[in-house]
Amino acid sequence: MTEQTPTPLGEARLPEPRIAPQIALTADHHLDIEGVTKNFGHQQVLKGINLSVGRGATTAIVGPSGSGKTTLLRLIAGFERPDTGRILMDGREVAGETWVPAHKRNIGYVAQDGALFPHLSVGQNVAFGLDRDRFRGRKAVTERVVDLLDMVALDGSYLKRRPHELSGGQQQRIALARAMACEPDVMLLDEPFSALDAGLRVATRRAIGKVLHDAQVTTILVTHDQAEALSFADQVAVMRGGKLAQIGNPFVVYTRPADRATAEFLGDAVILDAWLEGSLAMCSLGAVPVRRPPAQGRVQIMLRPEQIRIAEESRIHGTVLDWDYFGPESSVRIKLPERPADPRVPGGGEVITIRHWNAAMARAGMDLALKVIGEGVAFPAD
Repeated sequence: MTEQTPTPLGEARLPEPRIAPQIALTADHHLDIEGVTKNFGHQQVLKGINLSVGRGATTAIVGPSGSGKTTLLRLIAGFERPDTGRILMDGREVAGETWVPAHKRNIGYVAQDGALFPHLSVGQNVAFGLDRDRFRGRKAVTERVVDLLDMVALDGSYLKRRPHELSGGQQQRIALARAMACEPDVMLLDEPFSALDAGLRVATRRAIGKVLHDAQVTTILVTHDQAEALSFADQVAVMRGGKLAQIGNPFVVYTRPADRATAEFLGDAVILDAWLEGSLAMCSLGAVPVRRPPAQGRVQIMLRPEQIRIAEESRIHGTVLDWDYFGPESSVRIKLPERPADPRVPGGGEVITIRHWNAAMARAGMDLALKVIGEGVAFPAD
């Protein structure tokens, strides 16, 4: 079996979520979602969501298109009502038997395109969210708007500009400043960086993340970008088919995914057949230690490409098939030996992908010695 073989995402294989104790089980919950379901006609979009977010923490909800991410965000915002279950903020029910409308939840919302009012200036857009009882008079409003612009690394020179005169990243910062104007308890970000080019996306994400972190605003980001979720959040919730497949801190969900489908969604994964005895999995890459083995005997083992290194000497070898050059690193496809030396090891001849910084060591036909760094993750064999 090779890493290219897809795995069906059947509901029967979805595991129970793993909760990250340092975030989700904190005693200081700000947001709790309990058994929430949502149907649109005959289509069940959310199938019993349970999620807790600590005060001031950042949670990224990540999943493929159609998994229910944005629907869940809209339920939290109050734009939709759940069919069953309930949502609590600070222990107070805002959806369920009790209903608190969106404008009374003190939640900020930044949409994918920023949704700035095109007929208003930057200053007027930001001022739209201000409490007019607190900020009376033009001078007080202008001073507060300038403070908010400074918070998102923009200055007063932008006050009179129109949205069409701004870059995509600037528009997203203005949208955040407008959302921050109402001093929200919770900030919801719905794919806010997806329309930006790669460099601008990273810079804008860092700027917005710093603003929200410094303000200690509880934040939920919805994204389909795995790297974005892992780099932005304290807690990552992986959605699939209307359910939460796994919840944990970024390191845990990336290095110890709950199942193969989650592993492959969160990044490139090398999946090999293996034979597990105790905590050692024998595979085409040799004996790989496994943490918390789920079973013994025949399993599948998952490694991340960066765990497989080119060694000076090793009993494990592979032949370079081809490579893709990305500047700082190359993605190298390697064919492993047809039959491993150990007769207990299933498979052989798999094609794997690794990453390596030296493109000169990735020429087609080259024989490379390989070694595995760290632990693998074992899943029950199909």
